[in-house]
Amino acid sequence: MRIIGLLCGAFLLLSGCVTNSGRSLPPQPVVQTQPQVDPSTFPVTPKPVAYDVLPGWEASNLAPGLAALRRSCDVFEKRSPQSLLSSKAPWAGRVSDWTPACAALDVINDNRSARAVMQALFTPVEIVSPDGKSRFTGYFEPTYEARLRPEPPFTEPVPGDPGDLVTSSGKVYQTLPDGTRREYPIRADITRAGVRPLAYAHPADVFFLQIQGSGRLILPDGRTLRAAYAANNGQPFRSTANWLLQRGWIARGEANMQGIRAWMDRTTPERARQAMNANPRFVFFTLEPEGDPRLGPNGSFGVPLTPLGSMAVDLDIHAGGVPMFVQTTAPGLGGEWSGLLVSQDTGGAIKGAVRGDLYFGTGDRAGSSADTVNAPGRLWVLLPTAVAERMRQPNMARASDPRPIVLTP
Repeated sequence: MRIIGLLCGAFLLLSGCVTNSGRSLPPQPVVQTQPQVDPSTFPVTPKPVAYDVLPGWEASNLAPGLAALRRSCDVFEKRSPQSLLSSKAPWAGRVSDWTPACAALDVINDNRSARAVMQALFTPVEIVSPDGKSRFTGYFEPTYEARLRPEPPFTEPVPGDPGDLVTSSGKVYQTLPDGTRREYPIRADITRAGVRPLAYAHPADVFFLQIQGSGRLILPDGRTLRAAYAANNGQPFRSTANWLLQRGWIARGEANMQGIRAWMDRTTPERARQAMNANPRFVFFTLEPEGDPRLGPNGSFGVPLTPLGSMAVDLDIHAGGVPMFVQTTAPGLGGEWSGLLVSQDTGGAIKGAVRGDLYFGTGDRAGSSADTVNAPGRLWVLLPTAVAERMRQPNMARASDPRPIVLTP
């Protein structure tokens, strides 16, 4: 009850504290040994800041991000309190660090109380990329017509898990019939050899389904199936738009999904295949029932994605499931935009400390908005205050450098 008492004190100007019996408040957690962070492997410069530094914080709609954060908390509850949120991002703390903050989400009933809770329990920590680079894009869950048997123009197989793909030490291998392994082939070789078909769709639709990583397939009998991400071939992601621009085959204004699809429709099948094969990355799927049509696909964090509440990030740098505040330019959202998003997915092209892919939802309208987002921006991770304060402590010093990392407040 200490948590609720603290928050009620913070809400003197609000109408009162409201609790939700959906998640019971835990007992006071046992103090655990704090995770030791070796800054020699720390990929970013963390800067704890005040909320008044966050552009648009007071005006942003926090509801989608909070809905996503509640799903993250449900995952955290199933883990050991002593476990790190991420072994690759130990600076994000342990599950026990997040338990009080997760419990406090139950007192939120509007944007005003949401801001009060977040400000009482979380500290924004700006993430600054060492190279100064930043990029935010958008993605969505597409819907495509499909068939269970090939018939023009639905001739491209939606590729199923091949059964010969093995991941070891972060690399992807193909197991050959004699039991030996080799690096998994590139897109062109996989397409040439053939795949295990789950369904069939237009070749361009299957290509973009692989770019987005999941989607819904609509069959003639009215059924809708989800093509859920299963695996990829481990090859690097290459931009088809850049490849086409370099050859002068599209104009700069066509360097988006709609423009590339229009080009594929008017060019020859052979040239369209050449453009697709310029991206060696190849994604495999499983087919699942649609389930609740209101829910997005599951992201890599294992929970349904929330439109404008979930974001894909580089999980080699960031912890999954944590709240982030983003400021960027999003023409599909009216221009300058900022909002609360939760790291619940990743992707082959999502690499870097200040790199995010905003999830927009399902269908053509979401796709049109997502396709307009491609701009630099700023990123803050919202950490429980105790976790953020540890970044100021001497244990952040490099073993080879006695000076602590200087964090700009």
